[in-house]
Amino acid sequence: MKMVKEHLTYIKKILTGNARISDKQKFSVIIYSVAMVHIFLACVFGYYRVLPLLIFNILSVLTYLSCTLLVRHEKLLPVYWITYLEIILHSFVATICIGWQFGFAQYIIALIPVGFYICYTMNTRRRKMAIATASAFCATVAFLSCKLLSFYITPVYELHMLPLELRLYIFNSICTFIFLIVFSLIFISEMKLSGTQLRHQNAILEKLASTDPLTGLYNRRSMDVFLHQALQSDSGFSLIMCDIDDFKKVNDTYGHDFGDVVLREVAMITTQQVGSNGYVCRWGGEEILILISSSTKENVGRIAENIRRNVANHVFELNNKWIHCTLTLGISTYKDGDTIEETITNADYNLYRGKRNGKNRVVA
Repeated sequence: MKMVKEHLTYIKKILTGNARISDKQKFSVIIYSVAMVHIFLACVFGYYRVLPLLIFNILSVLTYLSCTLLVRHEKLLPVYWITYLEIILHSFVATICIGWQFGFAQYIIALIPVGFYICYTMNTRRRKMAIATASAFCATVAFLSCKLLSFYITPVYELHMLPLELRLYIFNSICTFIFLIVFSLIFISEMKLSGTQLRHQNAILEKLASTDPLTGLYNRRSMDVFLHQALQSDSGFSLIMCDIDDFKKVNDTYGHDFGDVVLREVAMITTQQVGSNGYVCRWGGEEILILISSSTKENVGRIAENIRRNVANHVFELNNKWIHCTLTLGISTYKDGDTIEETITNADYNLYRGKRNGKNRVVA
């Protein structure tokens, strides 16, 4: 009962496409599904007293159940070859015993795409495509050989019952198509999951490439992009250059770990105050450059003053030590005809004017 529940759980995962199933789970689906088909066929051939096929199907069920031990120990390639050979042998034995017309050779056709999928997705061996190509070629030869065999031999058991022939042919066709559909769904599900994971990883890489790892602020590479975008827009923009006052003393007195705390929390305060009005970048060392998408001096001055006041009122603490820090900020508004470099230089000049005149102030 537990195995049946697990089997149904894996099938549900496949149908919903919400989760990737492992190689072990895939092989469990294959083993239990094929085993159930052979249990049904064993009952059919037992009823019609086709002894060789009855014995073969019973042995097949026992073989697949023993394969669960191989799957549990992740010996997946032997399980693949056992399944591959069993299906081909079963097709030949069925053709010899009762004839081609019952459709057992159709399972060989399903081996080709399923084999390519399994070999390609397994994490157990190199040269996966060579294995899949060779097995596909052998399956093709086996299918044609099975058909040729049916022309030259007379079946051992003459089952001249049209309803039985039609029903078994339909049953075998349905099973073949179900296996193909299930593995197609697995393939689509894994493609979707791989695409989602790739987008997620790309977003992470993009964030790592565009942000400063310590503060989480944009880095200079990203700010260069934002500055050129702002230059091409018609709305105008302003820059605020910020510098933490006496930051070297903080590092020298309390250590670089405390300095990192100050940088991170100043970055947090600055980001909160700027909000959606612009972009905040760690320009270098303890310098922060802010791009405000506004050329209104009152609005830019208000944001700068809020930053200065919140930093000055903030308590920076680490290991039961606490201090206050201040910021000096220089503002520059872009003017037509200026370059980005000139606008940054103007903000930097105003910043150092503030430094020379007592620090902890905003200069425009």
